[in-house]
Amino acid sequence: MNQRKSKLYWVGVVGDAGEACTPEKKRIAYQLGYALAEAGYGIITGGMGGVMEAACQGARAFAENAPCLGILPMMDRSKANPYTWAIPTPLGEMRNALVAASCDALVAIGGGAGTLSEIAFAWMYGKPILAFKVDGWSGRLAGQTLDHRRPDPIYSVESPQEVLHILEKTLLI
Repeated sequence: MNQRKSKLYWVGVVGDAGEACTPEKKRIAYQLGYALAEAGYGIITGGMGGVMEAACQGARAFAENAPCLGILPMMDRSKANPYTWAIPTPLGEMRNALVAASCDALVAIGGGAGTLSEIAFAWMYGKPILAFKVDGWSGRLAGQTLDHRRPDPIYSVESPQEVLHILEKTLLI
């Protein structure tokens, strides 16, 4: 764990799920998860497949017990990816608000409507948002501001190292 940290910071990792997730996005998520765990961050996701699973798999490749929480949209823990500590909810897609509220910063990799909602919730909650320049909502919103509530844009990123640099700066580690 990074010795400069006085507490565990949680990074939300959101993006394409299941079959919608390309091998390239899975590779980015895996590398991001590994880098986050190596730097001492916890990961919070929606607990399912695609980007969520790849990020947790990467974190667990660094350390078997790397903190990876998955807030599920259903009560059945068996639906969670095997690399997460599953938190079942009966909330369906409303669990996206919990993912955004529970993290200290949010990183998006691609994504459809669910990812868009997580980005919007994180924006309203005042969380730093980082978006990879790939197909999907993250690529469309990278470098943009969403509305008048915040003057800062969504950070546009292209590598896990860039994510770590921005997190260190924005979370004042």
